This record gives sequence, structure tokens and C-alpha cells, in this order.
Amino acid sequence: MPVLVHLNGPPGIGKSTLSALWAERHPGTLNLDIDRLHALVGGWRDPENRTHDVLRPVALAMASTHLAGGHDVVLPQYLGRTDEVEAFADVARAQGAGFREVVLLDDRDSALERFAARSADTDWDRHNRVVVADLGGATFLGALHDQLLELVQARPSTLVVDSRPGAVEETYAALAEALGVQPEGPVDHA
Repeated sequence: MPVLVHLNGPPGIGKSTLSALWAERHPGTLNLDIDRLHALVGGWRDPENRTHDVLRPVALAMASTHLAGGHDVVLPQYLGRTDEVEAFADVARAQGAGFREVVLLDDRDSALERFAARSADTDWDRHNRVVVADLGGATFLGALHDQLLELVQARPSTLVVDSRPGAVEETYAALAEALGVQPEGPVDHA
């Protein structure tokens, strides 16, 4: 049975890194990183275009199609409301697939520091830093972190995985353990 794994967590916690690693080590898995889809939509930098709203149904359709084909999906996306999470859970159920919800967490101050220390310099990363600053910077990010903690309280089946800076392999192993999957080692590209 295919599975949709939702990797939730505050911005900068390692969701994209872990989902890319997960997909690489689990061939056939779709790494549905919605942030990477933004550049495919004309005018994505303009907040008036509400690109997140445009892409959410696209991501739901992509997940549905991939699951219907019998393949797993990993979704690295901050979702702070139950209805947002349930939309993806509903897609998984409609395709007869499993749904696993994992929240990557670090303490609040460390999570804020991790976002500030991000070194990625893609168009999306630069844009995202501007948007976060415009929305209140650390105050905004702290509110997202707090909202996520409330979501975890409201959804007791959510798996929580401790994510520490620079501990990618350790966090990956903890994720695999939480999901009850044998962790695959690093892929040899030789």
C-alpha cells in the first residue's frame, strides 16, 4: 500500500533536506516539495497572486495521481491548520493509501536561529526571506512554531521527531524509526 508522508515543521528545520534524502533512498517516491513548484507559476514573487493558494490544489492532484499509481509521496510542507493537513490525508484515503504525519521540531529559539542561519541562495530562498521579514521576522516565525505545537496537541497521532542542526543522518534515522521503516544508508553514487 502506498503512503503519503507529510513532513511538517517550522521553516528552516530540515523538511526539504530530509524529504530529498527520503526520496533518494526510496526509489519511486515523489518528493512533493511545493516550494520548488513556485517558480513554475508566472508572477510567483507577487504576494497579490497568492501562489500558495494556486499551488495547493496542484499539489493535491499530484499526490493523488502518484499514490493512485501505487507509489509513495513525501510532502515537506509547513501546514499549521488541521484542515490543511486533512486535505492531504483525504487524498491519501481516497487512493487507498496510508497517511503518516510527522512534525520535525527543535526548541523555539533554535528553530528561529536555524532559519536565520540558512545559507541557501535560490530565488525561492531569497524571496522567502523577504516575505518572512515583511510578515514580522522572528515574531512571525515564533508564531508559526507555536501554532505547530498547538496542531500537535490537537492531532495525537502525529509523530514528533527531534531535529538538531547539522544532524541530518541522525534525524533521518529517527524519522525512519518513527515511521517503522528500516533506515537505508547513504546512497553510493560511484
